[in-house]
Amino acid sequence: MKIDGSRGIFVGGASGMCRATATRFRAGGGEVAILDLETSDGAAVAEELGGRFFPCNVMDFDGMAGVIGEAVEHLAGMQFLVNTAGGAVAQRTVKRDGSRHSLDDFRRIIDLNLIGSFNINSIGAEHMAGNEPNENGERGVMLNTASIAAFEGQIGQVAYTAAKGAIAAMTLTMARDLGSLGIRCMAIAPSLFDTGLTAGIPEEGALQLTKDAAFPRRMGRPDEFAIMAISIFECAMMNGSTIRVDGGQRFAPR
Repeated sequence: MKIDGSRGIFVGGASGMCRATATRFRAGGGEVAILDLETSDGAAVAEELGGRFFPCNVMDFDGMAGVIGEAVEHLAGMQFLVNTAGGAVAQRTVKRDGSRHSLDDFRRIIDLNLIGSFNINSIGAEHMAGNEPNENGERGVMLNTASIAAFEGQIGQVAYTAAKGAIAAMTLTMARDLGSLGIRCMAIAPSLFDTGLTAGIPEEGALQLTKDAAFPRRMGRPDEFAIMAISIFECAMMNGSTIRVDGGQRFAPR
């Protein structure tokens, strides 16, 4: 896919990795719509990128169809859908005090990360299916965010690991479902990245959390996620896989 002249919707685009991806996409000649919480910096980011902000809540599963539809109508199409919206909760299956993991908290993390991602993708694919294919038969690319926790989750990450593992697991099946339509589906599994989710980690703590990486031994930078995301969009052979962007880090149990 060529960026120039393409239209992209960026869910979670007000900050971090998704914002960096939207910035690179816009720099390449693409048109952008930023979707994020109403309380986010989405309006300012959209203005900076010459796009438009559409406030949303990915947990409003029914409402997301209307918001994405409005964004597609504004852009007059969509060839790239990037979703980084998500969150975590730190709880063990059985806590130190003997109480078990809150089922409500577990369900909330699954809803936010997994159900939200599937919902966004199914809505996006429905719109992409109506695109005119390019010369290679491509109609669009959908990119989700997993995590290296999907493969080696740490203590206290059971809900987050379940959600991110499921995102990685559904990627190939979704790609196969949509292959006949010329729609690709990929996921990126980042390690710890310098985003809003990790903003409260002190520098010393960040060094401890990344000391097991091969190189570089630091948190990832949002633009490093964006470089991979844009490569995925541009390369037709990148489909049905989850790519680790982690500096060779493997989470220890801790």
